Amino acid sequence: MIDYLELIKLMSERRSNILIDAQVPVEMADITSLCDAAMLAPNHKRTWPLRLAVVQGDARSQLGELIADIMASQGDDPSKVLRTRTKYLRAPVVIVLGARDGDSGQRSRENRYAVAAGAQNMLLIAQALGLAMLWSSPATGANDAISDFCDFEHHTEILGLMYLGHASSAAPDVPRPPTPVTWVT
Repeated sequence: MIDYLELIKLMSERRSNILIDAQVPVEMADITSLCDAAMLAPNHKRTWPLRLAVVQGDARSQLGELIADIMASQGDDPSKVLRTRTKYLRAPVVIVLGARDGDSGQRSRENRYAVAAGAQNMLLIAQALGLAMLWSSPATGANDAISDFCDFEHHTEILGLMYLGHASSAAPDVPRPPTPVTWVT
């Protein structure tokens, strides 16, 4: 059994890190371990909503162009559109996280919670493997195009694009506020 203090140390040392060496590949076994860890998250009613796509190589550029074109068509800031065209080349791997829609509003929310819990599992495993990872939000209006790009089912909500690679330098330490707990007795 893992020592409680080791787990707390792993969680407290985990940082979102985009300072990634895009030229150093990530081992397939490590990517698989991250994806498998996401599937271990709690899941309401065994709906198994998690959808993952591992984007590598030229597909990262195609993803950036796709999202940038949507942003441009929506009138987004041209400098943001330009940055988006190449932003997915910052890391050798981008993992797209999707949550399959449920059969009701409540079930869809529960599916999103399950996938978010899976994302945290991925972040912790990346930390344990000595990898850098950053969870990024998808661009507004790009959900369906990203879902199609990843060959996900219709009505899959994209919850994040996770940059993954070997750190080129450590992420800065960010102080966290005290935990806001209300004790009700």
